[in-house]
Amino acid sequence: MQTAVQTAAGKTSGKPLTRIQRRNRQTILEAALEVFSAHGFRGSTLDQIATEAGLSKPNLLYYFPSKEAIHVELLSGLLDVWLAPLHAMTAEGDPKTEIMAYMRRKLEMSREMPRESRLFANEVLQGAPRFHDGLAGQLKTLVEEKALIIQQWIDAGQLAKVDPYHLIFSIWSLTQHYADFDVQVRTILGSERDPFAEAERFLEFLFGRLLSVDP
Repeated sequence: MQTAVQTAAGKTSGKPLTRIQRRNRQTILEAALEVFSAHGFRGSTLDQIATEAGLSKPNLLYYFPSKEAIHVELLSGLLDVWLAPLHAMTAEGDPKTEIMAYMRRKLEMSREMPRESRLFANEVLQGAPRFHDGLAGQLKTLVEEKALIIQQWIDAGQLAKVDPYHLIFSIWSLTQHYADFDVQVRTILGSERDPFAEAERFLEFLFGRLLSVDP
C-alpha cells in the first residue's frame, strides 16, 4: 500500500528531480506528516518540520516555499491514497462481499496509516480550507458513483434498504475512529488487546446484520 508521502513525493512539475532531491522531498514530507498529524496545521511550524527532517530551514524552503505548500502537497498525495479502497469496489462483485471488503480495506488503512488519517481529520475539522476542491471534486464524484452502485444492489433485492451515502459515512467513521482516537481506544482496552483485530470481527458482525435482506 503506497503512502501519502510516497504519492506526494512522486508528484512533481517541471524538470525531473535528482535522486538526492527526491530523497530530500520525501524526508521533508515524512517529517511534515509527523508534525501535522500531531499538532494540526495551525499548531505546526516550519522550524518544527525542519528539525524533524534533520534539515536547515533554508534547505527546506528550497523545496517548499511555505508551510501551506507542504500541507497541500501532503493532502494531494493523501487524496489518491484515500480514494483507492473505494475505487476497488466493483459493481461486478457480490454486493455484500464488496462492501465488507471495502470496510476491511479502510480498517487496514487506519492500522497502517494513522498519521494520514489524523492529517485528513484535522483538515476537515478546520473546514477543509486547503482541501475543499478535493472534497467537492474527486471524493464527491467517487462517492456518488459508488452510492449509485449500492442503490442498484438494493433495488435488485441483494442488500437491505439502507441509505447508500450514510452506509459509506458509517464505514468511514467506524474504521477511522481507531486511528483518530487510538490513544483513547488503547487506554480503555488495555495493552493486552488488539483493537484492530477486535474491530474487524465486530464490524463484520455489525455490517453483516445491517446489510442482510430479511427472509
